[in-house]
Amino acid sequence: MQIAIDGPVGAGKSTIAKECARRLGIVYMDTGALYRAVGVWCSENSIDAYNEEAVTSVLPKISPEIKLFDGVQRVIINGDDITDRIRTPEASMLASKVSSYGSVRAFLLDLQRDFAAKNSVVMDGRDIGTVILPNADVKIFLSADSKERARRRYEELLNKGADVKFDDVLADLEKRDAADSSRACAPLKQADDAILADTTGNTFEQSVELIMSIIQNKT
Repeated sequence: MQIAIDGPVGAGKSTIAKECARRLGIVYMDTGALYRAVGVWCSENSIDAYNEEAVTSVLPKISPEIKLFDGVQRVIINGDDITDRIRTPEASMLASKVSSYGSVRAFLLDLQRDFAAKNSVVMDGRDIGTVILPNADVKIFLSADSKERARRRYEELLNKGADVKFDDVLADLEKRDAADSSRACAPLKQADDAILADTTGNTFEQSVELIMSIIQNKT
């Protein structure tokens, strides 16, 4: 089974997709983590992630892997588990930039498709239903009001000990929305056959129940 959940940053895709995968007894795959990992690896290795030519030139030196530990996804690059270093605002912006490069998207495409071919998955990202898994059994476009998405991300970062301000988180989110939606390569958009799920005002449980009902109705 292939379930594709797309949507903008802060929509709750990851947490909702994880819970739905748990309830369904299948694997959750966070594709955005791959782009974050590439961006962070470039940054840590003095490669300008905002220079497409520079990033493209080092892709042959990068060997990304997705591994499951007790059912939880970890991202490995060149043998280094980079998972815990990719959940920062900087990593988010780096991911937005490198994911706009056609070379990077092509580089990671087969890895994502191969994983989905070998596992029943709930996969979330920006172009899962439009590009990665165009024949997915269920396609959902998950969204919410920008201020609510910023509030969720702000609280998530605070809980992780980050020193952030709400206005900065909102500004970063709106900047990311604009970048993801306007990029030339695989822009963020709702697939023609995807079901829109707006979770504005919902509790986490209400959002999960909404997505589960869509999945159950489609399958």
